[in-house]
Amino acid sequence: MPAITASSPGKVILFGEHAVVYERPAIAVPVAQVKTKVTILAEPLKSPGSVLIESPAIGLHADLDTLPADDPLALAIHHTQAALNVDHLPAMTIRITSSIPVAAGLGSGASVSVALTRALAAFLGNPLPDEKVSLIAYQVEKKHHGNPSGIDNTVITYAQPIFFTRGQPFELIPVAEPFTLIIADSGIKSPTILAVADVRKCWLENQVFYESLFDKIGVITQQARRFISNGPCHLLGPLMTANQDLLKQIGVSCPELDFLITTALDAGALGAKLSGSGRGGNMIALVAPDLAGAVSAALIQAGATNTLITQVLPSKSNC
Repeated sequence: MPAITASSPGKVILFGEHAVVYERPAIAVPVAQVKTKVTILAEPLKSPGSVLIESPAIGLHADLDTLPADDPLALAIHHTQAALNVDHLPAMTIRITSSIPVAAGLGSGASVSVALTRALAAFLGNPLPDEKVSLIAYQVEKKHHGNPSGIDNTVITYAQPIFFTRGQPFELIPVAEPFTLIIADSGIKSPTILAVADVRKCWLENQVFYESLFDKIGVITQQARRFISNGPCHLLGPLMTANQDLLKQIGVSCPELDFLITTALDAGALGAKLSGSGRGGNMIALVAPDLAGAVSAALIQAGATNTLITQVLPSKSNC
């Protein structure tokens, strides 16, 4: 049996992080420049049920049955088994590679779950539809992020820009014109579960104040959707900066992110904000294409550990 391979992209949230957990809309886009790849090899000479998992990026080389029950890889495998009504797995080796930084707001966990679910379902001869893949990835996210909105697994599964409101059907967003983003890594690891839990604690203590912030973010996100769908996309810049001001009030920025955001704006970016759960991880900046190199260099000089330039391209229907 030939090897089976599946891959999935990273993602960034353009607008609405944290507020999306409280039923306000958010916008996310896939980032194809980083990805997870899962390859599954049949091992016919090994005993049935022997499943070896190799993930060099995290130093993992272990049998499935030795992993804790709540391990995210084990959860994705067992949820996929349950979805396919497969009681016993054939012998196999699962190899996972990823260029997505961990705990940086680029959806590394959801990307692994999506790629692993797709690869395993295909290996077992019964590929799953996108909605089922996304649901399995969300089940894994719930275990490890406490109270996730579901936006990460959705945008990564469908690999298209989405408008997402928790508890409602998501919508694919048509893109009227290309726009360029720089993603800069602060170098600070920031587990999503901690930031989400801290925001919830603050919300419980002062619901009126936090609900007002979430409402303002929701309005910005609706405006951003119109500019993405109809143009002009350069007007997304001021909205990003306004969203960042509200995220600072929520309490999820940090001095390092603030400095990178200021650096990007001073270098000519049209707007900038953190992306993801905050407290570290990545910031994003909207830039004119001819300034992307200069803004990227300024961010590296200011302390970013890595930058990535990506374009969000017009939808095929608009080309």
